[in-house]
Formats: sequence, structure tokens, C-alpha cells
Amino acid sequence: MDFISLTKIAISNLRSNIVRTGLTVLGIVIGIASVIVVFSAGEGIRGLILDQIESFGTDIIETEIKVPTGKRGLAAEQQSAMGLATGVQITTLTLEDMEDIKDLPNVRDGYAAIMSQEQVGYSNEIKKAFLLGATASYIDIDKSELESGRFFTEAEDKSLAKVVVLGSKIKDTLFGDLDPIGKSIKIKKDKFRVIGIMEERGAVMTIDFDDYVYVPIRTLQKRMMGIDHVLYMVHRLYDLSISEQTAAEARTILRENHDIAKPEILPSGEEDTSKDDFRVVTMDEMMETLDVVTNALTILLLAIVVISLIVGGVGIMNIMYVVVSERTSEIGLRKAVGAKFNAIMIQFLIESVLVTLIGGIVGILLGLLMSYLICIGANSAGLEWDFGVPFRAYVVAISFSVLFGVVFGLFPARKAAKLDPIEALRNE
Repeated sequence: MDFISLTKIAISNLRSNIVRTGLTVLGIVIGIASVIVVFSAGEGIRGLILDQIESFGTDIIETEIKVPTGKRGLAAEQQSAMGLATGVQITTLTLEDMEDIKDLPNVRDGYAAIMSQEQVGYSNEIKKAFLLGATASYIDIDKSELESGRFFTEAEDKSLAKVVVLGSKIKDTLFGDLDPIGKSIKIKKDKFRVIGIMEERGAVMTIDFDDYVYVPIRTLQKRMMGIDHVLYMVHRLYDLSISEQTAAEARTILRENHDIAKPEILPSGEEDTSKDDFRVVTMDEMMETLDVVTNALTILLLAIVVISLIVGGVGIMNIMYVVVSERTSEIGLRKAVGAKFNAIMIQFLIESVLVTLIGGIVGILLGLLMSYLICIGANSAGLEWDFGVPFRAYVVAISFSVLFGVVFGLFPARKAAKLDPIEALRNE
């Protein structure tokens, strides 16, 4: 028999046991639907994080503190993050570093920032709030906008002026419907005059800027924290196409300022940054990191989904063994009239693959529906979640369907093909 004839026979056998076929494909349907949801969620999360990153601006490089561990690669990054999380203080990044990088030809402007947490109060309202100390150019580089009033000036920053700009949420907490411009709030024991209110921005990368109190950085450093260092700084570029070159120049400046020896060149051609107490990151590097994280997350979730598919595949194999037992006499008759080993094998493999392929198609449709509902739910929760399923998701889904059909149909098909025709006919 040719392939088309064998396929027709397989379809006829599946249709004659429609309930069993439906129950058999159920495990595959759930697994393939999960594949589609995983890929769709990966795209949604990537788009969400990308929007969050771009909300800081796309024409920037960022410099942040890093614990020098003496190690390289992922181990160094993990130890640095652990060190910062456990309270290791890096005090070498300063406003002078920011100014030196601002002098680079491709740098348009820059700001530095540091954070603290203090009790703030007005009248009878008291709240523990984050203070963001920043230089005056923050408002020109960051995507934040003023709702009313103004931002503090460079002169106010250098004179350690006691002025603040309130995030929209903390303004509502302290003042309600009152206009806070010109009024004073208390931070620790000092009074600070409110000169501006930021527009509502929402949470960005889990940071709620609406709940921040913005303070001139030198005021926060000298009057409240007694420090000279900064936490991070951001520089805006003229030409984004040479951001990597600008970042390299910034690293050279910081190493000179911090008395760090020129790094060795690793066999990979990259610089050994294990002794650096800073990290300069471009937007391209942020995107690469984002891709690594989302791809790793997708692979992890797919590994979990494969378990579901294996369970469904085992179910298919068991059902195919039952089918072989039920049709033993039919197999014996076909072999008695000349059906070859390969013909019997192919027929039962076709049935197995058809079952998983049907399950794959239904699973894709179910996965699309579930992904769309997740998108609606995320958007109703205030997240900018885009609905989309990458083409590779369909390729993976169909490939898994066919692969599991072949793998879990192979042993039952082989058993059917190896039946002795005389013994099979006796089963009648």
C-alpha cells in the first residue's frame, strides 16, 4: 500500500473510535497549549521590560557601582550583586566622575543620583518615603515630567538648598487635595519647601517613582547622609551608534580616577573587568541582557512543559498498545495476504502521529485563546502587555507534536509489525 492509502486507513480507524481519540489527545493538547502560552508570555514580558527600559531613554549610557570581586563572568556578577545586597558600601563613584564623563565629545549631558529612606511629614500625616537625590539635569534626561511647579536648579543644588519635588502619590498621601507648592514638609528634623509636583508615572521596573521625594543631591549628601559618593549616574549621548566607544572612554576615565590598573585582555578579546568598582552599561548591553534573561526563562518553562508532553505521550503509547491488541486479527490477515513489516509499522506510526498532530493543532488554538486572555487580564491590571506569538512557537509546537507521535508510537507499531500472522489469526 502507498502512503496515502495507509493515511486513509489510519484516519478511518481514528474516526471509528472518536471518544478514545479525543481522550488520547487531551494530554498533548494541554502540553502544546502550554508551549504557546510560554512563548507568548515570554514575548509579553520582554515587551513589558523593554518599554520599562526605554522609559529611561534610549540615547543613554548608565554607570553604576559594582563590588570588585577579582572573579570574572557570571560568578563576578553574582558575587557583586550578593555583596551589594548584604550591605557592602562602594564609595568611589562621585560627582567629579560624572563631570569628567560629561566632558567626553559624544556626551550631551548627565546626572548623578543617590537614594535614601526617611520619614517625611506634613501636619499630622507622616510617611516613610524614599528620597532620590539627583543633580538638576535629572529632569532634562529622565522621562519624568512636572505636573506643576518646577524642578530644583543647579544653583540650589550647589547651595544645599532645602527644597523638594514630590511624586504624585506621596503628594496625595501628605496633602490630599491641597496645593503643596510653597508649603513645607518635614524630613527628619529639617523643613523642606515644596517647589514642584511630578506627573504620575507609575511603577517602572518595580520602582514606584510616584512615591519618591526628589531632593538636590548635594543637599541629601551633605545635610542628611554625610557622604560624598553617588549610587549611579546616567549620561545622554549625541550619537547612539558609537555608544560602545563612548562607554569604553568612560571606563578609561573612571579607572584613572579610581587608580585601577589598565585591564588585561582575555583570550576571548574582552577586557578583564573583575577589578573595576563600577559598571558602564549601554542600551545594547541592556537589550542583550534582556534577551538572555527572557530566553533562559522560556527554556526553563519549556522544560517544565516537556514533562506534561511526556505524560501525554505515555498515554498515547498505552492507547496504541491497546489498539494493537484489539486489531491483532486484522494485522494477521494483512500479513497473511502479503503486507510487509514496513507497511504495518508505517500505518500505526501514521495513526500515532495523526493523534499528536490533531492534539497539537487543537493545543495551538487553545494556547492562542489562553494567551489572549492573559493579555486582556494584564492590560486590565495596568500593564502594557502586547499580545503576540512568535513564529518559532508554532514550529516548536508542531515539531513536538510530530516528535512525540513518532517516539511514543514507535514501540506499539513495532510490536504490531512483528506479530506472527498465524498466531495473530488465531486471535480471531
